[in-house]
Formats: sequence, C-alpha cells, structure tokens
Amino acid sequence: MGLPRKALRTTAVGAVSATLVAGSALGLAPTAQAADAVRFVDIGGDGGTVLKANVITPAGADGTHRYPLVVLPTSWGLPQVEYLAQAQKLANSGYVVVSYNVRGFWQSGGEIDVAGPSDTADASKVIDWALANTPSDAQHIGMAGVSYGAGISLLAAAKDKRVKAVAALSGWADLIGSIYSGRTQHVQAAALLDGASLVTGRQSPEIRSIFDDFYASDLSREQDIINWGKKRSADTYVDQLNKNGAAVMMANAWGDTIFPPNSYADFYEKLTGPKRLEFRPGDHATAELPGLLGLPNDVWTDTGRWLDHYLKGTDNGIDREQPVQLKSRSTGGYEGYPDWKSVAATERKIALGGTTTIHTNVDSGADGGVVFLSSILDQVAQLPPVASIPLLPRRWAAVWRSEKYASAQHVRGTTKLHTTVTPTEESGTLVAYLYDVGPLGLGKLVSNAPFTFHGQAPGKPFGVDLELYSTAYDVPAGHRLALVVDTVDPLYIEHNPSGARLTFSSPANDPSYVSIPLREQ
Repeated sequence: MGLPRKALRTTAVGAVSATLVAGSALGLAPTAQAADAVRFVDIGGDGGTVLKANVITPAGADGTHRYPLVVLPTSWGLPQVEYLAQAQKLANSGYVVVSYNVRGFWQSGGEIDVAGPSDTADASKVIDWALANTPSDAQHIGMAGVSYGAGISLLAAAKDKRVKAVAALSGWADLIGSIYSGRTQHVQAAALLDGASLVTGRQSPEIRSIFDDFYASDLSREQDIINWGKKRSADTYVDQLNKNGAAVMMANAWGDTIFPPNSYADFYEKLTGPKRLEFRPGDHATAELPGLLGLPNDVWTDTGRWLDHYLKGTDNGIDREQPVQLKSRSTGGYEGYPDWKSVAATERKIALGGTTTIHTNVDSGADGGVVFLSSILDQVAQLPPVASIPLLPRRWAAVWRSEKYASAQHVRGTTKLHTTVTPTEESGTLVAYLYDVGPLGLGKLVSNAPFTFHGQAPGKPFGVDLELYSTAYDVPAGHRLALVVDTVDPLYIEHNPSGARLTFSSPANDPSYVSIPLREQ
C-alpha cells in the first residue's frame, strides 16, 4: 500500500509551516539582547559532514571559567532555531548551549540517518567541537531534545560516556515498538514523518526503501525493517547506558500518536541509574511546544531542574521527589509514584464472555482519532474521540460492557486484553478500544491499540494478548467501561482479506478478559 508523494508533501508543509509561523509570532526568534550572545557556526560531523549549529554562552564568559555544556539536536524537520528560547534560558543560568541541525535536514549536509550510527557519531563530534571552541566543562555534559532530538540524545548517552545527564522529551526507546506496535503499521504517523522529511530534508536510499517497504506490508522485508529499527532504539543499548551511568529524564504525552507512551514506560523500568518519568495530556511534542515558544512550561522547567542537579550539583530537591510524575487527562494535578509498577495499585478484570463474530473491511465508527488533532483536543478541552456505543453496528464491531460504577474509577497505566480469536483467513488485523460510557451511551475514548497476525491456520483458534496504550483517565461515578473491537482504523494499515471474519470466544479453560489498571481510591 503506497501513499501519494503530493499528499505527503502537503501534509508536511502545513505542519512545518504552522509551527514556524507560530514560533515567529510568539517570540521564538531571538530578541536583540539574546542575539548578541548567539553565534551561528559550522561543525564538522561524522565523515566531515557539515552541521549547521548555534552556540549561546553565559553573559560575560571570558574563557577563564568553565561552564556545563548542554547539546540540543533538533527535532525531525525543524531548523536549528527550534531551541533558541530555551537555549537562552539555559545560557542565562550558566550553561554553554550548542544546538545543531541534525544531518540531512535543512542546511546541514548529508542524508537523513534516522538516529543511526552517523547521527550518534555526529553528537560526539559536536561535543568535541564544543570542548575545543567554547568555555565548556568536559566533566559536566548533558544532552536534551524533543522528538528526534530526544531519540538521538538517549542513543548518544549510551555510546558516549561523557554525557552525564539526558532530558528526552516526546521521544522513543523502541522505534519499531512505537510505529509498528502490534505488528501493525501506524500509517498516519509514518506518513507525517515521511512527508516532513521530503519537504525539509534529503532522504537516503535506505530510508526511502524502509518507508516504501513499510507501506507495502512486504512480509519478506519485515525482519529487515525490525533489525533496522533496533539499531536506532535506546532499548537495544540499555546495558551500555546503565554502565555509563547518565541521569535520564524522560517525558511524553498520553496521546502521543507518533511515539506512544508504552515505549518509555517499559524502558524506564530497565534503567538502573538516576531516572525520572513524566507523562501529561497531549499529543506528540504538544506538551513541550509552549516552552519552545518561550512561554512558561512544566516540561522545560523540570528539564532545567534535572540538568541543574546532575550537571551543576544544585540541591533543588528533584532527586528526592517521587521519580514517576503523572498528570491525569481528567484532572489538573500531578501524582507522584516511586516507580512505574506502583502506578496501577490494583487491576480489575472485565469478563469478555460468549462468542462473537464480526466481519472485516468496514470501519464500525470506533476510531482512535486523527494524528495530532484528536489528542490536542483532549489536551486543551478534554474532548477525546467519541462513539455512540449502542449504535455501533454489531456486524463490524464486538462490544462488551462493565457494570455501572458506583464510584469514580481512576484508570492508571496499561490496560491489557486477553482473548481467543478464530480467523477465516491466515492474516488479519483487529483494533481494541476502551471507552468511558456515559448514561446516554456516548463513549469517550480512554485508550486503544492495534493487533495484526499472519500465518494463522484458518478456522483454528489462537490466543491474543494485547497491551493498549498507557494512560491516566478518571471514569466518573455512574459511568461504565466498554471494550470495543473492530478491524478498520484510519490510523493503521489493515491486513484483513476481503470478506474475512473474526470470531472471539472465551473458552472455559482460558477465559477472555480485559484487565483495567486502577489507582487506589
């Protein structure tokens, strides 16, 4: 399945242009006072590739004093001015800050490497350059970034032991687990990344091939794509990252449609050094955006505190706070937990009894929304995607509901589906949705996730275990939870042959259920 290049370009141009225009309007461009401290430089990256960068040093720096260094790789498709507002704040508080355009984008040389070996080598080259050309301290080096910059920062910290602290915002730890979770292509997410790189960068033949194979659902290339993604995932190098001992802060949004939060949550549990995990409402990079525009912002405030403590030794208390900080999509306050496992104190199962058969190839009306737009609406107005649960056509959607809850249910963490499926074809796709259903039957989306199978024997049942995207959502008293399963969602590529059917059952020796993670009242 391919996507028209023209459509990709149009989507990307709109997204990138809107970001840049908003940045100019709200003050992303440096003020005259800030510009006096900014130098625009060329840095030789891996293999001599020229990286366009800017450098901001503390006011009055004269070379007699060394300052901690923070390196900021840019996000996918954004220019080197992306971080100027935050870089100026860091420089004003005593850091040397080097922000650089990653290879293959905008005016930097080379071709896009997608956080591959050349990108991590570039990060080390930037550090080398900063140590040789700025009053930076080789013993106090940090990296931070949003999205692509976050992924590169984590990988660089695993490969360069000079990096002592990282703030990875709206990034990934498992690239394939993010855009190919449940063995299903996240087509809107991939199209947005593809389109942005066509407009603002230069794709290598390798990345063009990866995108084309991804869209085409070529199973003969599946393992190659997985191997390619593993080389670009911090999860692959977690042992080395732990050995290097960098202090790692990770932040993401519950509704991130590019890099869902599960990847960070799983990776956080594997880290053994100083660590912090923050989740908030929003979509990809929307929680950090106000800070990029120079506005007050919790994510960037905590990033500054994290760097201050682990690079400057500031006793600001961040190391004594609960390391897992969550903000519910339903309430305004933060909740602290000692670790990710403690987020869901209890689990409540909803039995998925009986036998239900659904037809494929038709969207039932239960959907995960639209990339960016839906989760932004949830972030600013608590308006997630909705569906009328009683009106969902049972020919194309299987529906199970809980009892009506007498008290509020605080969903926290990762909902898990366990069921038995009997297909009529060897391949297929299903999408599971968890809804908060009010008295009139209107369901607000709590979470969802896709699942694709290949090579199953038609007519033979097999077990399915699926983790939905982690979230924090409060179900009001008097409402129910409903699990809906259908087979078509615009967010994902469908693998159901025409006319296929899926039957869900609950054998006595292996009952089907959905397990809801709940915070204690």
